[in-house]
Amino acid sequence: MLRSRPSPALIVACIALFVALGGVSYGLATGSIDSREIKNGTIRSEDMGSSSVTAREIRRRSLDGTDIKVERVGGDAVKEQVLEAGKIGKVSDSDKLDGQDSTAYKVRWALVDENGAIVEQSGGFTVVSRPGINGQLPTNPNIYINAGASLAGKGLSASTAIQNTVDRGGTPDPDPAFEGDVAVGRCATPAINCVPAGTNTDNTLVVRSLADNSNVASQTRRFYVEVSE
Repeated sequence: MLRSRPSPALIVACIALFVALGGVSYGLATGSIDSREIKNGTIRSEDMGSSSVTAREIRRRSLDGTDIKVERVGGDAVKEQVLEAGKIGKVSDSDKLDGQDSTAYKVRWALVDENGAIVEQSGGFTVVSRPGINGQLPTNPNIYINAGASLAGKGLSASTAIQNTVDRGGTPDPDPAFEGDVAVGRCATPAINCVPAGTNTDNTLVVRSLADNSNVASQTRRFYVEVSE
């Protein structure tokens, strides 16, 4: 009897099937499956062991901001000196205060002693009037200071300056209390009308700094005054 022989087409089909099955089983056995055997989107994070993907498996510059979840990279994950100054974005105008950067804001200050004289200052301040000067009554304890520029829209603050000694009856002695009340305001406003000549302008601030509430000029204490611009 003549045995039937398989057709050439059947032989080719069987070989292809054998190669396909053998190749996959070989890949599974040897762990040599590469991206050609994996469909896109079929591997999930839970399919990979912890720390199984290292820097060697990630191509340089292959990850961008869309690949990293918010707050997943902490400060410990960034090595020192890896961020170049030229690679860090600049602060935009929306991050500025009223459209200006920090250099546009400053504080000027002056230290005034108990006699109404400026002892130290950052610049621009002059005393316009004090008790007994510029037509001011000796009993008026207020100190009037020209700031050298308009104070409209500026912040004002004043504080009693600590001192170790005060002159009481010609003999300096310790002043352990360091007590005193101080108040400051801008002249030429609806709330404050400054009386001494040349003081009722928006360049001038008035300060009252007393050791007590007696309103006696001799009780004036030294103070700091600050203008925030």
